Parts: sequence; C-alpha cells; structure tokens
Amino acid sequence: MSLVPEAPRPRAVMSPDGLPIATYDFGDPDAPVVVAVHGFASGALLNWHASGWTRDLLRAGYRVVALDQRGHGASAKPHDPDAYSMELLVADVVSVIDTYLLDDVAYLGYSLGARVGWHTAEQLPDRVSRAVFGGIPDADPMRRVAVDQAKAFLADGTPIEDRVTNGYLTMASGVEGNDLRALVAMVEGMRDSIEPTPANAPSQPLLMAAGSEDGIKDSAVRLAAAAPDARFFEIPGRNHFNAPTSRDFRQAAIAFLSEGR
Repeated sequence: MSLVPEAPRPRAVMSPDGLPIATYDFGDPDAPVVVAVHGFASGALLNWHASGWTRDLLRAGYRVVALDQRGHGASAKPHDPDAYSMELLVADVVSVIDTYLLDDVAYLGYSLGARVGWHTAEQLPDRVSRAVFGGIPDADPMRRVAVDQAKAFLADGTPIEDRVTNGYLTMASGVEGNDLRALVAMVEGMRDSIEPTPANAPSQPLLMAAGSEDGIKDSAVRLAAAAPDARFFEIPGRNHFNAPTSRDFRQAAIAFLSEGR
C-alpha cells in the first residue's frame, strides 16, 4: 500500500535534450503558482505531497506545479553521467515553466532542488518572484561519494568501504522506484557543476532554511547572509533528511511566500 496520498497523474514535459520530465499540477489553474523541486534520491510526490506541503499550499490559495528531476520518480533515468549537470537540471525547470506558460512563479526547493533553484532564480529574475530554499549547502555534498566504490557495488556486489558512500546508497535504495545506477550517474556527472556562491546569488527575496541538527546549516546561514535579500529560518529539531516534514518549516515558508501576494 502506498503511503502517498492520491495525486494527479504525471504529465510529461520534454527537456531541451529530449528527456521526458514528469510534472504534477495541483490546485486552481488561476491561483498563484509555486514550482516545487525535490531533493536528491527523493521525488515530487514524496518530498512535497506525502509530507503535507501540497495540502497546506492549496489551503493557502496556491497552485503547485511539482516535478520529478531527471534521474528520479517518473522522469527519464539515463545511466550516462553526461546526462547530468547543473545546467541541464536548471534547463529542465525552465522547460517546465515555459511549457506551463507561467510568467510569474514562486520557487520551492529542498537540498538538490534548492541548489537548482538558486541558479534558476538567478537565470529568471523577471519570472521567479521569490524563493524558499531548504537544506541548501554552498558546495555539493555528494562530491564526498566514492563513485568507483558505488559502481563496483552495483556491478558485482563488492562491499562499500566508504561510510558516506554506503550511507547515500542505503538512503537511496530505501525509496521505492529509485534507479541506483541513474543516481550514481548523476553524482558522477555533477562533479564539476556550478555551485551557489555569493557571486551568483539571486536578487529576489529568499527564505533560506535548514534543520537545527543539519550539518549544512552553517553554510546555509552564510549563503543567506551573502544574498542581497535573504533571511534564514532554523527548522527546530530537524536534520537534513527529516526537515521537509516539519510543520514549522511549512508554516514559515507559506508565510514568506504570502508576503509577495
């Protein structure tokens, strides 16, 4: 039995390089739009729907357009590392915004989705009005993954000696439908991708958030301090993995988004 509440069937949007990106449209078509982008090894429905975000955003009068990033959920899951880069992930989000004919959106992203949102907001200053970035580090934490060990494990079961790598694969394998080869390809392909820095900070109003127990909290605080118009919210009692389910986080985010209406 699925733990995810009933949701719309996915609608495919084609990426610039020809991959189907699954999207989910919730709410009144005429309501203000929040584009929601999930974290690594998660998915739109798990990150935003099962955790109560879509419910609370709809109650607050928003429409939510969520997407499965490439390599995740119902979207294409290529095994080629060249199919993954920050530029390609941002282009996927832009394609969704374009396909849905959206001119003015708020952005909601967590972890990898927040990193993608940082660059999306910078690229679309006239179309992304404000953004919530949860669990956003100022560097790619997946660079610590030992890709060679991960590949060997997937190929023939060779035990993984690196603790971080084993943790990532264990976490990813716990999500139904995940393709571990695609996720490892993503980790490898994004090794040299651009990261959030003060120099490329978006100018829009931003709410940066991280759990009080999250190891990346200090880097999120630094990014918030460096951005032109950002504030930081500490999610009480949460770490990187359970912060998206926090009611405090949802309430703070919705209050922030509502300031722009």
